[in-house]
Amino acid sequence: MSLAAASPSQAAEIKVLSGNGPKAAVRELCAQFEKATGNTIDLRFGVNVDVKKKIEAGERFDVVIGNPPIIDALIKEGAVIGPRADIGRSGLGVAVRAGEAKPDIATIDSFKRALLAAKAVAYPGRGASGIYFVSLLDRLGIKGEMEGKLKPMEAEDTVEVVARGEADMVVVVATRITDVPGVEFVGPIPEELQTKIGFAAGVATSAKESEPAKALIRFLTAPAAAVTLRAKGVDPI
Repeated sequence: MSLAAASPSQAAEIKVLSGNGPKAAVRELCAQFEKATGNTIDLRFGVNVDVKKKIEAGERFDVVIGNPPIIDALIKEGAVIGPRADIGRSGLGVAVRAGEAKPDIATIDSFKRALLAAKAVAYPGRGASGIYFVSLLDRLGIKGEMEGKLKPMEAEDTVEVVARGEADMVVVVATRITDVPGVEFVGPIPEELQTKIGFAAGVATSAKESEPAKALIRFLTAPAAAVTLRAKGVDPI
């Protein structure tokens, strides 16, 4: 990804509001963009619905990254310029504390057994992957048995709680597990149960740094970004 570096007098500060799902990939690609252009990025993460609420409440931003339905809604509301730019997607995965035995989750039956054997299972209480996971327990017929084991977490602590030993495992969009110290990725949930969480971006209608913001989105969606995206658990679009 070759972008001409900006001179200090031309350098822009781009404010980016992002959902937590692709955190590791977004952090890395934004750092690469800063190095390539001389621009700086004020990068802030949150739960997708909270990011949307902040924008609707008038918080200034140049670029927003989130699930496609969130971006589509912001375009419809006039807060973001359409069309949305799709970045990639990721399925749900499981992680345990580093050094702990990894459960067998290869089949639907073994995944059910692993969940039922756990003392506490963390998941994002308000995130898209967490909402899907809870519906999955119903589908698997074990929602009642899992009631006392479930540990809904705020997004910032969903995986970290496992690293601290406060939950046996976490089920979350696999990208969120990437680069979290103290945990080990077990693998994706069984394909028959899998869903894909998408990540997309858009430029604010009232962006202060419109051209640099558009350049950042081109950077995030360029073919050359695929290497970083895959390394951080994102399947590029």
